[in-house]
Amino acid sequence: MAEQLGFTAIDATLVATAISELARNIINYAVDGEIQIGLINDGSRRGISVVACDQGPGIADIKLAVQPGYSTSGSLGLGLPGVRRIMDEFNISSEPGRGTTVTVVKWKRR
Repeated sequence: MAEQLGFTAIDATLVATAISELARNIINYAVDGEIQIGLINDGSRRGISVVACDQGPGIADIKLAVQPGYSTSGSLGLGLPGVRRIMDEFNISSEPGRGTTVTVVKWKRR
């Protein structure tokens, strides 16, 4: 999809990395969820939107969860902060006991 839009190899790799990290979080924390990938256009630019949704335990403190080095699983804590850093737009909503939705966008560079 990234190639179809004319993304550079680097940007296509960044999108794939973000998808992989979001999928890993679903598997590690929620067990069940889905990732939707789509092309978007805001009139002047085109991009790829990725929405990762689960019905897992949710995130009690989102501000803490997106800080580099924070982890509840003993990992390096680079997942969500890394996704936020490599994508152009990042939004997360979560409700403890109900699940989490992470929406990210990568815009094609001109």
